Amino acid sequence: MKGLILTNAYSLLPQVEYQCARLKEEFAKLGVSVVAAKNCSPAFIKDGEISRLEEDFDFCVYLDKDKYASYMLEKSGLRLFNRAAAIEKCDDKMTTAITLAGSGIPLPETLPAPLCYREGASPLPSLFDKAELLLGYPMVVKSCYGSMGNGVFKAENRARLNEICSRLVMSPHLFQKFVAESAGRDLRVIVVGGKAIACMERKSESDFRSNLAAGGKGSKAELSSEIRQIAEKAASLLDLDYCGVDILTGKNCLYLCEVNSNAFFDGIERITGVNVAKAFAEHILSSISPRPCR
Repeated sequence: MKGLILTNAYSLLPQVEYQCARLKEEFAKLGVSVVAAKNCSPAFIKDGEISRLEEDFDFCVYLDKDKYASYMLEKSGLRLFNRAAAIEKCDDKMTTAITLAGSGIPLPETLPAPLCYREGASPLPSLFDKAELLLGYPMVVKSCYGSMGNGVFKAENRARLNEICSRLVMSPHLFQKFVAESAGRDLRVIVVGGKAIACMERKSESDFRSNLAAGGKGSKAELSSEIRQIAEKAASLLDLDYCGVDILTGKNCLYLCEVNSNAFFDGIERITGVNVAKAFAEHILSSISPRPCR
């Protein structure tokens, strides 16, 4: 058996290198050879069919968000972890919220911004009126695409809201209720194969964002039944083999903030002592080599 790990063609992040090294280490212990490579156009269309440019593999750990490559590889017959549709749903924060809405999972109040095609357009005052009425200040403004805390802003008033939206007007973005009780603090839960296996609290003393990549600090946290239920249900609804679920603590309840299909696990392995790479590798092998029926 042979596996492939694909990472973004342009990524130089040490967290990605860590993931590759750890996964290769754990797969080797299980007797599986794994190759790590950059996701540089691994397939193309010829004579109306999709052809892979990579050698044959039994599975692919897809640590990227390139939807075109993922769909092409999947259509060529390669099993991806995570699947292409799941990655695409998680990559767009608004699509994630729409998918989870109505499921019973608590979500912050969220308003999508209208799509803008016109170059040079200004933000709509009527949109600001609606956001102010529904969410109040301060509110959170997020680019629908982004990770590690990038593209996430806090607007304390209309002037700041206009400043943020003037930059985002041509990009998909959303407005969200600010959960004051969770400012600079959240919970990151890792889910593998439908089971929540690790949880850490992330805190920042200087920013309302708690991401470790944005300067936040982590500590081991308890996986309560409520936290476990939210995280596992979200992973199931999004059809994720592996993910990180971010949860906010409100005044009277928890809120699911975001779901990351390619969540880094260097920090949570170090902080909690949970062997995430081993759990992921074992899940992959059990998925492609199911136990025979008795």
